[in-house]
Amino acid sequence: MSAEILAFPSGGTSDRAGGTSDRPDRSGGSPGAEVPGGRRRAGAPAPVLVGCSHGTDDPAGREVIRALLDDVRAARPDLDVREAFVDVQQPEVADVVTAVVTPAAVARGQEGVADAARPGDTDPGAGVGRPGDAVVVPLLLSAGFHVAVDVAAAVEDRGPGTGSAAAATPLGPDPRLVALLADRLAEAGVRPDDAVVVAAAGSSRPGAARDVETLAAGLRERHAGPVTVGYGAMAEPTVPDAVAAARAALAPGARVVVAAYLLAPGFFYDRVLAAGADVVTAPLAPDPRLTAIVLDRYAEAAETLAAR
Repeated sequence: MSAEILAFPSGGTSDRAGGTSDRPDRSGGSPGAEVPGGRRRAGAPAPVLVGCSHGTDDPAGREVIRALLDDVRAARPDLDVREAFVDVQQPEVADVVTAVVTPAAVARGQEGVADAARPGDTDPGAGVGRPGDAVVVPLLLSAGFHVAVDVAAAVEDRGPGTGSAAAATPLGPDPRLVALLADRLAEAGVRPDDAVVVAAAGSSRPGAARDVETLAAGLRERHAGPVTVGYGAMAEPTVPDAVAAARAALAPGARVVVAAYLLAPGFFYDRVLAAGADVVTAPLAPDPRLTAIVLDRYAEAAETLAAR
């Protein structure tokens, strides 16, 4: 069975309602470089925001992630925003952080890393002649392996004379993601009696499954029909198994609709499309709520960095 894809978002910044956050706005400040006592040096640049995604071979998926970071730059033109990856694409997140926090990184043979890490760079000196600070924001929806291992390793202390780095929490779970996924379902024409399967990438880490279940619980409060969860890899049930189970319990005339809990097209989205659902929603990005979540995660981690 070939799933119908409905309401795929445009490549630009979304103008959907709901782009504001209910959280207090902590993103307006620009924390500067540290001085003794945990204070920030007045006028020093804010930490570099390193937006770290999984990476994909899919050109459309790459463009969606670039567009998300472009939206972040547009919302905060004062920030140096750089792109990094944990797999598939370059530059690797650890290399981007090193280029920021290590003085004279270029002189130590990292010219390619420094150049690749700085599209949209607003502070050309950071990571070249003097150390800067960095906040890595995982552009990931749950706290899986890549957050616990790759991102955590990327922000480890580089030693004396280097800048500091901190990891933000991943984008999910967050009530705004529940609202966003509900909007994707509405755009796809979900009906009250449809069975919804939330399709997530999957992880071997139990915390990632808990994050997805939290999202699904929020969605159950918005959808009258059954809501279950399936995973693309590394966790059970798989998306095809979850779709099959939902179909076996369907009311007459109802459909199985997969809510793609994925940021962008790519490997896992292709798996979701082949899982046997009647309808598959578009990925989450782009949407202004994602931009707001990224900046909230950055602000929270920057506050922690400033207090060290």
